[in-house]
Amino acid sequence: MKFWLTGALALGVLAAGTPALAQKNSGGGYTTGIGLRGGGWSSGLTVKHFLSGKKGVAVEGLLTREYAARGGRLTLLLEKHLPVSDFKGLQFYYGAGAHLGAYQSRYYFEDSRFGRKKDKYRYYYDDKSRLVGGADLILGLEYKLPDLPFVVALDYKPFFEVFRGYTGFYHDAAVSLRFTL
Repeated sequence: MKFWLTGALALGVLAAGTPALAQKNSGGGYTTGIGLRGGGWSSGLTVKHFLSGKKGVAVEGLLTREYAARGGRLTLLLEKHLPVSDFKGLQFYYGAGAHLGAYQSRYYFEDSRFGRKKDKYRYYYDDKSRLVGGADLILGLEYKLPDLPFVVALDYKPFFEVFRGYTGFYHDAAVSLRFTL
């Protein structure tokens, strides 16, 4: 529960931004966007804020639920936005960041071919929560809807993670819908 409260507080601070909220940033036609992200590995909240004085540079925070791993993750990304010249409101973006999370362990099995002769399979469950950390990359397209306060984004976010002494490289893609301020 502490993880979710800390993550929500961090995203709230990010959403509050700076006094620059009143002015439009030339990066995406908006200054701050808050919404939902639905993806393959994770779904949850997304907050993107363009930094004042930095043309096309944004900070994005993700507070997501990991369904397969029974846990959650807080991700912070620094992104560079580039307009697609032939299509007003469409932007390509790329960036990198890091994440921290907490997962519960999972069911595991051992096969008799690898030393267990009594049982063919042996299942067990470890319900301890474990910390996880890693690095993230992101590539995406986002479109600011004209005359409406919404942004639709499609992204690909591969990430590297260390969990219980194991490392892994995962691929995540998602669609986001943000309300812009």
